[in-house]
Amino acid sequence: MTDSLLLPESALASYLQTHVARFRGPLTATKFKGGQSNPTYLIEGASGKYVLRRKPPGKLLASAHAVDREFRVIGSLANSAVPVARPLHLCTDDSIIGSMFYLMEYVPGRIFWDPTLPELSPVARTALYAAALDALVALTRVDVAACGLADYGKPGNYFSRQVARWTEQYRAAETERLEAMETLIDWLPGAVPADDGRVALVHGDFRVDNLIWDAHEPHLAAIVDWELSTLGHPYADLAYFCMALRLPRNGILPGLAGAARTALGIPEETAMIEHYVAASGLDPRPHWPFLLAFQFFRLAAIAQGVLRRALQGNASSERAMQAGAMAHTIADLGVGAAQIADVRFAPGTPL
Repeated sequence: MTDSLLLPESALASYLQTHVARFRGPLTATKFKGGQSNPTYLIEGASGKYVLRRKPPGKLLASAHAVDREFRVIGSLANSAVPVARPLHLCTDDSIIGSMFYLMEYVPGRIFWDPTLPELSPVARTALYAAALDALVALTRVDVAACGLADYGKPGNYFSRQVARWTEQYRAAETERLEAMETLIDWLPGAVPADDGRVALVHGDFRVDNLIWDAHEPHLAAIVDWELSTLGHPYADLAYFCMALRLPRNGILPGLAGAARTALGIPEETAMIEHYVAASGLDPRPHWPFLLAFQFFRLAAIAQGVLRRALQGNASSERAMQAGAMAHTIADLGVGAAQIADVRFAPGTPL
């Protein structure tokens, strides 16, 4: 871990004792595995365990790494059907640890870094994936106005706005020309389905390793890493979750492509979509190629941002350079999804 990511433990303990009820130091801070964007730490104090999320130090893209938005959204969801860690304190004073941060409760449980879930039996894998899909359905049912999130993002035309936004983010982080990204940038705006007016809370990074599970049961204890959350369309998170089925299996992108999914008990893309349709009453199938292509494009833009930060020396993971280099592979998958999808349905009505 670079010196810029080390936390000043004594100063932080003093600050938290003053600003967080019942917190007592001294403390130790250990950075969690992963965290390509906002560094995340286990805080162990005399009063117990906590989790700290911070902005990375250094020059950042505008609107990126908004930990204050994360703090707001998990606070708004604290009493909802969507499980989250309880937020405790937001610090906007950069002088304490070098950047904005927030503290939340520590949620014990299991985190699976590999989506093949090698620790589980086939029956347990099937149950866990079903529970994850049910959590996505719960997200579609969040009353954003009742939760105080009516102004958390712009309503309507979500995919059009997202294509434009991530094109801008990609251009700001671009280090070389990627032909697949140019293809997607040209194709996506004209392929956006007509807006149907649905507005939902979108997590933005819903994948297996952002879920904390009960120690023994396929019960979801908390959804974490809300950095990319906003108001958007409910189909977005489903497509993002299903990308893992097409991502390669390597140390940087632990996807599910080529895995013996049937034998493992992991549902195929068709089964995941059908589960979602049956549980939610919403049907993304007529627009599936676009939804997948968009999410691959977005992920490639994110990877490019990781690469740019790595080249600047302020990425939060030592593996950031390798992760950023995957942008071209992800973009190629996006072009493939735009041309042909494993799930083929007759053209339907607008979203």
